[in-house]
Amino acid sequence: AFGLMKQWRGLATRYDKLAVTYRAGVVLAAILVWLRI
Repeated sequence: AFGLMKQWRGLATRYDKLAVTYRAGVVLAAILVWLRI
């Protein structure tokens, strides 16, 4: 689960450096991982 979140975190920081976008990417990844379980 954490490996998937690390992949999404890399994408979020690659496309936009804003903290809001970074946090949104992490939250989105967490939701997707949670739904997959």
